[in-house]
This record gives sequence, C-alpha cells and structure tokens, in this order.
Amino acid sequence: MATKEMKEHRRIRILVVDDHPVVRKGISIALSRNEGFEVVAEVGDGDSAIQAARDFAPDVILLDIDLPGRDGLSVAQVLRSELPDIKVVILSMFTSEGYIMQALKSGVQGCVPKQSSLEEVARAVQSVSDGDVYFSEGVARVALGRMVRNGHTVPSPEDLTQREREVLVQIAEGFSNKEIASALNLGVRTVETHRDRLMRKLGIHSVAGLTKFAIRHGLSALGNPTRA
Repeated sequence: MATKEMKEHRRIRILVVDDHPVVRKGISIALSRNEGFEVVAEVGDGDSAIQAARDFAPDVILLDIDLPGRDGLSVAQVLRSELPDIKVVILSMFTSEGYIMQALKSGVQGCVPKQSSLEEVARAVQSVSDGDVYFSEGVARVALGRMVRNGHTVPSPEDLTQREREVLVQIAEGFSNKEIASALNLGVRTVETHRDRLMRKLGIHSVAGLTKFAIRHGLSALGNPTRA
C-alpha cells in the first residue's frame, strides 16, 4: 500500500524538447505550475534529448519533430529501443497524414499539434503517464482516415519543412552536398542530415528518386519543358 501511495503522489517528471527557446521555456513554465508535474530538463536538439533522457530518466518527453540534427521521430525510435519505459508525446506544427503516420510508426504514445492549448498538452502528459495514449482530435481523425482507407500513404511536399524542400530542390538540380551547403549557408553535415531525412520521410532511397519526386510535384525547374 505504501508503494502505491508513493506512486500516486509522485510528480510526473517531464523532459521538454523544442528548438525554439521561447516556446521551450513557455511550455516548461506552464507545466511547472501544475503541482503534479516536474520539468526535470529542457533541451533544443535531438542528440541532447537522447542524452537528457539517459541522464534524467523522465516519465514523459514532450518532443518536437523538427529539431536540429537528429529529428524528433528519430529520437523517438532510439528511445523506444533504449529506454522503452519513457513515454513520448510529439508536439508538431505539421499535421499532414505523412507526419502523423510516421509518428505512430515510431512508437510514440501521444501526438498534439503545437497550436494546442496548454491544458490539452497537460492532458496528454497525464494520459500517457497513466498508461493510456493521447492523440488530439484532429490527429486522431487523420490517423483513423488512414486506417479506414487501409491504403498506401502517398508522400507529399507538405510533409517536408521549408529547409528540407530547399535542400530537395538543390539535390534535384544536381548540386553536391558541398555546393548545397554553400548555397544555403549550411554545414555539409547538416545537408547530409537533411538528405537522410528526405529519403526516410519520402520512402525514397536514391538521388534519382528524390529528383523525380521534386519534378513530379513541381518543385524543380527541371520539370518545366520551357526551361532554358
């Protein structure tokens, strides 16, 4: 009985992961006002998220998808393998079917859009901590629609961030990683990371395939027969 009471009264330990400091701090402060929550750490990139999870062993991680370096879905996959007891709630600006289905496949227990109220974020944290799952109404509707259709999810440019689309266009134009890095003012390793993300998100595993995708969706001038 003592053990049960300790569990009931123990605060839920939360790790907040978001690359925007103001957003990260705002979420942390808001959640800390709840007597049942304790924010044990807040970090801004994927590799730091994994290390903080190892160091602090939180009960729940609020995890942004679009992170520098290792993205949120990749982080979730690592945690599922290495620290399966930690519950993950995805926070994302992206609510397209492609993103949501990738989140589900990565093994997360919850998913809420970033524009959700702090009250809904708190409900998600509480729900997954209690052993349930929590998907906001809009996310659940998209996932249910996908399950009802029971078809193949068709990748869309909407599944990509603006930076990923920029890198995709450069790849389709035939530029090397070094040339793309120079054109977009990025590091070569960052370009390589974006290339890997593009292939994973789109289910495409070659430069030729990425080029065809860009042309098919009108992202590259190579698909314009009037191009000089």
